[in-house]
Amino acid sequence: MRRFFLVLLVPVLLFSACAALQKTFSVDTSAFEKKTFKTMPYRLFVPANYGTTKKYPLVLWLHGVSARGNDNERQIIGPNTLGATIWTKPDIQAKNPSFVVAPQCAADGWWANGPEIKPSSELENVVELLKELEKQYSIDTDRLYVVGQSMGGYGTWSIITEYPEMFAAAVPLCGGGDKTSAKNLVDVPIWAFHGDADEDINVERTREMIAAIKEAGGNPRYSEYKGVGHSVWHKAFADPELLNWVFSQKLSARKRDKM
Repeated sequence: MRRFFLVLLVPVLLFSACAALQKTFSVDTSAFEKKTFKTMPYRLFVPANYGTTKKYPLVLWLHGVSARGNDNERQIIGPNTLGATIWTKPDIQAKNPSFVVAPQCAADGWWANGPEIKPSSELENVVELLKELEKQYSIDTDRLYVVGQSMGGYGTWSIITEYPEMFAAAVPLCGGGDKTSAKNLVDVPIWAFHGDADEDINVERTREMIAAIKEAGGNPRYSEYKGVGHSVWHKAFADPELLNWVFSQKLSARKRDKM
């Protein structure tokens, strides 16, 4: 765990991939409104033709460490472009019109803290932000989804461990969690991703979580890519099943299955 945080102190998370990413994936990030909750900057994508006569799913995007700050930009550009904006592509929105919210962690903050990967004050603010958005917009609380990479992958594991009844599905990419709390995650639909050549966050962090959840009785999905390093998100979001899988998950269906 100490090694993870020491590594994250070094701002090396793949800004070099930005140019290649923008060549293959172009999106108008101006569609994300700039907003602030308390002192936390965040960007919000509102579906086209939004109306209060229907409920809309919401995707929470948790960025990696290189996007920390208060510019309200980095969490949806550079290495974070794909994870933040793939949900807003016209063909995806045509099939699944949804909100996307991308909060920005403070420059000296983390999404999760300690060996237990507990939610930080920043992540608790995100939980409050979601509740506020539910009051302001017609959000389908049956279809809240959380996705995050690297530091955001840790945040994803953390938030679903602390609030397992809040999210209909979770996609942690190259992160890690608290395997001793795996029992909290047995019923949470999870699809995790990691590259076995990741030198920033060891693949064992995800392997351990998946094994612990299975041992506790859960059935998480896991995709591990041979020879892939830290930027596993390129492979993950290229999987044609991923977005359909996410949007098909509902809290109510999970509760019915438990009855």
